[in-house]
Amino acid sequence: MYPPPFEYTAPESLEQALALITEHGDEAKLLAGGQSLIPLLKLRFAAPALVVDLGRIPGLDTVEERDGTLVIGALARHAALARHPLIAQRYPLMASAAPQIADPLVRNLGTIGGSLAHADPAGDWGSVMLALGAEVVAQSTSGKRVIPIAGFFHGALTTALVPNEILVQVRVPAPTGRVGGTYLKLERKVGDFATVGVAVQVELDGGRIARVGIGLTAVGPQNLAATAAEDALRGAALAGDSPDAILGGLAARIGEAAVLAAGVSEPESDVRGTAEYKREVVRVFVERGLRHALGQALGQSVGQAVGQ
Repeated sequence: MYPPPFEYTAPESLEQALALITEHGDEAKLLAGGQSLIPLLKLRFAAPALVVDLGRIPGLDTVEERDGTLVIGALARHAALARHPLIAQRYPLMASAAPQIADPLVRNLGTIGGSLAHADPAGDWGSVMLALGAEVVAQSTSGKRVIPIAGFFHGALTTALVPNEILVQVRVPAPTGRVGGTYLKLERKVGDFATVGVAVQVELDGGRIARVGIGLTAVGPQNLAATAAEDALRGAALAGDSPDAILGGLAARIGEAAVLAAGVSEPESDVRGTAEYKREVVRVFVERGLRHALGQALGQSVGQAVGQ
């Protein structure tokens, strides 16, 4: 199927792009990597009068730590994040998730900002950013607005962005203690939408768990934060003289957190599985992910941490 006719423009500055979307309003659509918009155009689920390609705007694909924050430009591509040394060294959850985004074609062209702005409940980055406690920066001709990721998603394909705003940046708090994280994803085949995805990050401070983040993919009307599950582990003491002993001492609380996370999920039965099956996958993945993240933060090998 071919899309209906539309005008196309590729501004070379953010100011030009903002002026265009302010002038055209709902009649304009932004194109970042195009991996969400182009299929919608081809299926005629979207029919904009104007497509504004952001790809030529300089400075929107940077990845750097600045003042205790990882600052990611909205046009940073999934593949670039998957191979970025700073991500690999300091942000294990992102390092785990990035190579699992869709397939190589999408990873090479798709962008983190485009994925978040598209707000597909089966999108991976939304859950990752919820687990990381991130925020996004939106810019309009009136200035910038910082939106905590917890308030960014308003439902399937719906966000807090307004038509005259462009998502320009993602900000992730830099870890200050020992950190571990992972992204577990069940899919029927490589490149398919997730049946279930779970993002987990744990940060330790001395002898306790200082922070826990758990995000859920494809089991609700939007990416979900399992806050009750996070609360069940936050502040827990690390009692034991070895990683195995510490994990053993936390087993009951890890299991409780996994059950709480499954309880907050809202899956629907479909060709990928029943709601009951998906809820059980959430429970198993959260328990496995927490053991993995804690083992990683404690310096234990991944294989030992997840019992493989």
